[in-house]
Amino acid sequence: MKKVYSSDDTIMTGHVHSLLEANNIDCHLRNMSLAGGIGELPINECWPEVWVNDDSDFILAKRLIESTLATAKENATWQCDCGEVIEGQFETCWSCGKEKN
Repeated sequence: MKKVYSSDDTIMTGHVHSLLEANNIDCHLRNMSLAGGIGELPINECWPEVWVNDDSDFILAKRLIESTLATAKENATWQCDCGEVIEGQFETCWSCGKEKN
């Protein structure tokens, strides 16, 4: 077993877990209930984790995760020079018409 992902965001950890399962990668979640230990335990040791059960799936799992996170980053909100905050799926500011950099 190898850890392929860890985050303080339980929703994103669950999403990564579902992504791997949808791609037939046998995996499991750990630390989903350790948030109460923060303060007594190191904070990053309490973060939810996704582990692949078969070490041979590790590289494919990492590639899928990296690809998904890169796509999510591309679709992140952005702020136009005019100050308007635009949702990531839009390439042009609705307020001034300027295109995303």
